[in-house]
Amino acid sequence: MSAAIVDASAMVALFGRNQPSQLHYQQLFSVAAQAQWSLTSTWPCITEASHLLGVPQRYAFLRWVAADALSIFPFGQDNLEGMVALMRRYTESPRTEMDLADASLLWLASDTGINRIMTLDVRDFSRYRLPDGRAFEIL
Repeated sequence: MSAAIVDASAMVALFGRNQPSQLHYQQLFSVAAQAQWSLTSTWPCITEASHLLGVPQRYAFLRWVAADALSIFPFGQDNLEGMVALMRRYTESPRTEMDLADASLLWLASDTGINRIMTLDVRDFSRYRLPDGRAFEIL
């Protein structure tokens, strides 16, 4: 079975109105469902996507999450210091800043070894690296 990490940008593209990448993500999520991929995200990404979506789309999105369309990777307070270290490492002022959502996905990838990610954030996820040096495979 294949696995992929899902960033907030992919969820917004799938559920948002008039999103330029909507068709790409509709097709990709359809393939993932048919092939029974294991999809995973984090609460910071769910929160970010929910914030960016309009009200009707937000409700549809949250129902989708509630229906187990993907799993939510758990982490605790004790993991935050490691995420802060990642945020410091990948923040290059003033051009780029790693936010908590991205740090949580890199943490997830580091913990699980999954390096396939559904994201529109190609610039940032192209520069992030897993502890073993592997790059993300951006879908």
